[in-house]
Amino acid sequence: MVILYGAERCHKTQYYKSLLETRNLDYALLDVEQHEDFAQELRNLYENRKLNFPTVTIGNKKLRNPSEKELQKWLDKL
Repeated sequence: MVILYGAERCHKTQYYKSLLETRNLDYALLDVEQHEDFAQELRNLYENRKLNFPTVTIGNKKLRNPSEKELQKWLDKL
């Protein structure tokens, strides 16, 4: 399962949304500004407890603001 933690207003979140959509991948966008429970989930992924978005998770792999190449590498492993 691919999860994108981000915010609708964030241009980088929009960038990752379009990358995932052009690859016809199922993913969930969890808007951390609109939903406190999603924000808490994201904080729990990081020791510093900060809202580091956009973050993409693919299974147990966490990618903070990955390059397109790095993201594709992990998507290929799905």
